This record gives sequence, structure tokens and C-alpha cells, in this order.
Amino acid sequence: MADAGGWSTIESDEGVFTSLIENLGVKDVQFEELISLDADTIRSLSPVYGVIFLFRWTREKTSNPSTPLDGSYDPSATENGVFFAAQTIQNACGTQAILSVILNQDTPSSTPFPIDIGTELRSFKDFTAAFPPELRGEALSNSEIVRTAHNAFARASPFVDETARVAPDEEADVYHFIAYTPVNGVLYELDGLQPHPISHGTCDAESFPEKVIEVLQRRIARYPEGETRFNLMAVVRDLRVRAREIGDVELLEREERKRRAWAWENTLRRWNFVGFIGEMLKGVVGMKERQGEEAYKAWVDTAKAETRKRLEKRRGGSGLSD
Repeated sequence: MADAGGWSTIESDEGVFTSLIENLGVKDVQFEELISLDADTIRSLSPVYGVIFLFRWTREKTSNPSTPLDGSYDPSATENGVFFAAQTIQNACGTQAILSVILNQDTPSSTPFPIDIGTELRSFKDFTAAFPPELRGEALSNSEIVRTAHNAFARASPFVDETARVAPDEEADVYHFIAYTPVNGVLYELDGLQPHPISHGTCDAESFPEKVIEVLQRRIARYPEGETRFNLMAVVRDLRVRAREIGDVELLEREERKRRAWAWENTLRRWNFVGFIGEMLKGVVGMKERQGEEAYKAWVDTAKAETRKRLEKRRGGSGLSD
């Protein structure tokens, strides 16, 4: 992969992903976090366009490089209209996985409820329609519109350069996003680190919940027992649209509250409060110092006593003795 080139790390969060695609012009689509591998839960959110799977990346070895560990490569998929882009840059895999679902669910051939992807993404998809995956990945990595929408949700930190790559010899967990979505009657796994889309057999919108759960269960089973660092999000039609269609006032109110919470959380994400907190602490300490050494010492001792009380209460009263 190329250098990050100005793409920052973003959080795997349903509110972040929903706002990101809305900023790109996508209409009436949202993300819902799934807390269990359950087909009925996915079905309850129908229509579901696909799922985004986040996992700890490991270098898996296969005895046959021309065959993935599960499913089979489909080199002809892109020629048959599947949008698939190679991952050519670090930090963009989340947005790339999102677009792998969105840009494959915009026609009646894939879903009874085609996604309105907006003019910007429509222009991008049409422009890259004849590109091979590698060139399409480069086009995506160099898209100013997509990069700007992505970076609007970058994690704020005054200490970390999010565009810097981790040195190869550093022991650090690396996480990766991939997409699963039914296209042209086939369940595809779309992973930009793979040479081609991976087919997992016949699948339509109706059978998608059961089919994708089976594939995910097999993938998770390849990890050591006890591994829990996974995240799964469904890409669904805006639940407020369904609530209005069926007249479900309770669902509509719940979804509106959720949107307000997302908006507030995303606002907080755009701000870095470390400097503010530091200045506030310096002000408090300076005030106490001006009150004199005895007052400052009494303040510190009181704070230590209160901290000890809270710790003892948390431990059920069995505090440590000096």
C-alpha cells in the first residue's frame, strides 16, 4: 500500500459512518451496529444492503495462493458490474468498505430499494466503470471529495500523527474493514487487500441474512478461542423512512433521538479538548499556589483522601492499609 497521503484514522461507529455517507450525498441509508451473529436481527432491519466487518488483521497463509481460505475468487466480477477497488492506501479501508456496499446497491438488479448515491458518487462510479481494480483504487485514494468527507471524522489528537505508518518491526495490532454484499445473485466478500472479489455462492436480498452469518461464523472460527475484537455493522435503509411508511410513531421518535445523539457525538469528535483541560488544570493549580503552601497542601491531601474513599468503595470497603 502507498503512504497514507492525508487519510486519517476514523472510528468504527454507526453515527460516524452514517454522517460520512450523508456528507457524500447518499440519501436514506444508515448503519446499525450488530451485537450478535444472528440472522433474525439482520432480517429485522430489512432492507439490508450489506454488512461491514472489522477484525484484527493477521497474515493468513493458504496452501494455494490462487484460492482464498473461504469461498472462491471471481476475476470476472468487475466485468459483470461489481464495484471493486484495490486498497492502495492505509487508513482508508473503512471508507472503502462502506463504498463497496453503497456503490453495489444502487440498481434494481441488486436490491428492491436502490440507493440514491448522489451526484458526486455517481460521477465517480461512472468515471471509473472501465478501470481495473488497481486503477480504481488509485482513483478512490486520490478523490478529494471522498478524502475530505472521510477526514471530517478523524480522531483528534495533539500527540499522534494519524497519517504516519507503523514501523514494520513494531508490535501493534492492525485492524481491517471488509464488506459483504449480494450483487447479481451472488454473495461477495469485497476486501481491497485481495486480488479479486470473493464469491460465497448464490445469494439474494432475502437469503442474505442467513448466508452472511454462515460466512462470518467460519471466518471468526479461524481465530484463537476467546478472540473478541470484532465489530459488525449492517448497512440498512434509513429506519425513519420505514417508520413513516408504517406509521410507527415510537420508532420514528427513537430514531430521531438517535440522530440527535449522533450529531452531538460527531461535534465532540471534531474538537480536541486536551489543550482546554491542560489550561484548566494549570489555572486551578496556580490559584491554589497563590493561596499559600499550607492551603495547597491541604487541597492535595483532601484530593488524595477522596480518591482513596472512592477506591475503597469500589472494592467493597476493603481498602489497602499503609
